Amino acid sequence: MGNDSGVLDEALDRLHATGPEFEGWLTNHAPMAVEALARHGRADAVHTWLDRYRGRLDEAPRPYERVTAAGWREALGDHRRLADWTDFFLQETAEQPWRAVLGLWWPRLLPGISGAATHPVIRIGHAVRTLLHDGETAPRRAELAHALGYWAARHAVLPEDLRPVRAPDGAPAALDAVRPVRQEGGIRDRLARLGELPAWPGGTVPEPEAARERLVELVRAATHRYGTRAHGSPVMLVHAATAPNAVLRTLPALAPQLWEPSLRAAWAAAAAVTAAYTPDGPVRAREVGGPGPEEVFARAAEHGDEHAVKFADTALDVGDAPALAAALRAVEMIDPLG
Repeated sequence: MGNDSGVLDEALDRLHATGPEFEGWLTNHAPMAVEALARHGRADAVHTWLDRYRGRLDEAPRPYERVTAAGWREALGDHRRLADWTDFFLQETAEQPWRAVLGLWWPRLLPGISGAATHPVIRIGHAVRTLLHDGETAPRRAELAHALGYWAARHAVLPEDLRPVRAPDGAPAALDAVRPVRQEGGIRDRLARLGELPAWPGGTVPEPEAARERLVELVRAATHRYGTRAHGSPVMLVHAATAPNAVLRTLPALAPQLWEPSLRAAWAAAAAVTAAYTPDGPVRAREVGGPGPEEVFARAAEHGDEHAVKFADTALDVGDAPALAAALRAVEMIDPLG
């Protein structure tokens, strides 16, 4: 990111005066989108983009009841305590190295990866990427604290009575085999209807590096699949790829023993979103062999919608022609930022 990192820090400072949500349950995507813009050489567009997006955001929520290290379990998933959870993690990251805080709380929060439609873990992935690749600053540590606080407050596990079924081997076939739920209502309504969720294809993966490789496969498969299934929900199906990619980005900051459970949680998130927004059938994939990565991201940045920007960011991580074509499909199907 180079000299562009200062622009990101300025943007994060602006955003930390706003809440993680607006108009009820809608997620504030700005911290994720501005990180992606700065990452891919569009720092010049960060503040202009933020000025356009800022009008829809709410002020930061007010404190409700302090979260403590002894009583955190009772506060988990209590959305009234958004501000309290953020304050808790701001204090934790001020007193301890951010990797230590993340390492302690990642396994505690991981079962609730589907909370807030997977947005908290996606926000963490963007925050960790910057900390790992561009170094620590106060706004970047604060961003991780805000992301962890959001996850803790919106922590929500999938239904406990899911029937375990075996998925076909390989992520592409496994995603195709996920059974859809009734396609009505918002994501919380749809996830509540889940009656089964396949286990990770092929069972457990004991070696950390094998888990990482499987996670790479999952991100690639979900990104490619968007190219033929986006019409199920052009916005929501983005998260079937960006959520596991956020986990993938976080792995280097985690102890290796956490990689396999992280893979399983990422699969659960991708499969749940797939079940919630599966269309009747695929459409023909967009022709490959078009614009290269820089042009694809430039089109997403010009389009401006936060989901198109974040999906293009993930498509560039995948890096192959079908992924880039899927990113262009997102630009075509999602309404541009107004």
